[in-house]
Amino acid sequence: MAVRPLAVIAAAAMAISLGACQDGGLLGGASTRSLTPIPPQTLSLMQQKGMSQSDPILIRAYKKEAEMEVWKRGSDGRYALLKTYPICRWSGQLGPKTKQGDRQAPEGFYTITPGQMNPNSSYYLSFDVGYPNNFDRANGRTGNYIMVHGTCSSAGCFAMTDASMSEIYAIAREAFAGGQRAFQFQSYPFRMTASNIARSRNDPNAPFWKNLKEGSDYFEALRDEPRVNVCGRRYVFGGNDVAAGSCTPRVDPVVAEKSSRDAQEVAELVAKGTPAMRIVYDDGGQNPVFRPQPPQNALASLTESEKDKEKELAYAAKEYARHNLGEVSRPESLAAGPQEIEVDAKGRPVLMAAAPTTPIKEAPGKKGKDTKAATVVAKQEPAPAETAKPAATPARISVADAEGDPSTYKKLLGNLFSNASSAAQAAEAIAPTTTAAVSSTKVAETKPTDTKAAEAKTAGPAHHTGARKDGAAPVAKKDVPAATKPQASAAPHN
Repeated sequence: MAVRPLAVIAAAAMAISLGACQDGGLLGGASTRSLTPIPPQTLSLMQQKGMSQSDPILIRAYKKEAEMEVWKRGSDGRYALLKTYPICRWSGQLGPKTKQGDRQAPEGFYTITPGQMNPNSSYYLSFDVGYPNNFDRANGRTGNYIMVHGTCSSAGCFAMTDASMSEIYAIAREAFAGGQRAFQFQSYPFRMTASNIARSRNDPNAPFWKNLKEGSDYFEALRDEPRVNVCGRRYVFGGNDVAAGSCTPRVDPVVAEKSSRDAQEVAELVAKGTPAMRIVYDDGGQNPVFRPQPPQNALASLTESEKDKEKELAYAAKEYARHNLGEVSRPESLAAGPQEIEVDAKGRPVLMAAAPTTPIKEAPGKKGKDTKAATVVAKQEPAPAETAKPAATPARISVADAEGDPSTYKKLLGNLFSNASSAAQAAEAIAPTTTAAVSSTKVAETKPTDTKAAEAKTAGPAHHTGARKDGAAPVAKKDVPAATKPQASAAPHN
């Protein structure tokens, strides 16, 4: 009998704890926004494409392009693209999440079950992507509670607008209601095109990205969800043999053909001189649709095909201008924009030496006339015709890595970053751990432009500190529908 009062007290405490982390507008212990129906325009789009609300889904995300795609499986068993949504905010750099607190949005293949859907999120609505998965754990990666959520703020999550999140959540909810037990979430650094692979070939993450491309090739060639296994420290993709645990699965001829064709295209791009580049962000990115739009007359110049694409992908600037972005995290980092830096075979930044230049000679008859407005145009001197040697190419100078020589790194990038912490973050993203010798070719040092000290970056919202808003312990993930047991709002971690 003495146990009953304790049980009542414990139940009351739990109720108070849950109430403290729930959003407003409750109905039966869950936020009413989780019951919002799929918008009529999206239902009409489904009908046009021969899809239904209950068809299974698959989601793909691309960090560089800041886009998230929702695919649906048709009656023929093949997936087709339903709609693409612009990502409002992602943080960190291109590359996988490796440790707690690195602000990285994860890359890889993840499984989302009904139990990972959170109707009571403090950030409108959300679902947990399932990081770390088996691959992440095999590679010693740490962190948890990485979400796709509303509110345009990220410290490791994929942040959408509230309106986009409401629609994605509703589409997933109806797929689960139709019998889908889990859907796959594929996260990539960029679209796995031959051009992107060629340009990123010297990035330290290139081997990992090529592994991800194997899964992407399977999906794009067959329009089927790849089964995923982890063997050693690599992903293995395929069909039923992978699902059965095989680490040496049969490769479908259609997939093999696509992979071979892409590899050939990459080789041709490299042979043509496509430079190896590395993209560096101050702290992540945002889809351009959320940035200030050009004047209306500029929008009127779009071609008909561009207008059709914009309509299909819901990229209408007018529509997203009406979306509530909430508290945008680190807006000054977005203003800085990404920087592309050429790197050598070891991933070290390289600097193009200036080519010899000569001013344009004054035309006959112009002597003595006012040439104040004349423009001097630089041109490269061609190689002498009598020699068989090809035209000289500008010399590349390897620059010592930032860890070994911070001052050299600063000379290369100047005032790219707003403070010391972000410079250190970018240095870690670019420079390898070993110090590279500076080339014997001398480069004249240029003094960075004198600017005012940049303001310190504002800290992201409290939900990225690793603690829930109400201070309660995070709720363990369970593979059960959220409707049967209301979830406390777990704070997304960085």
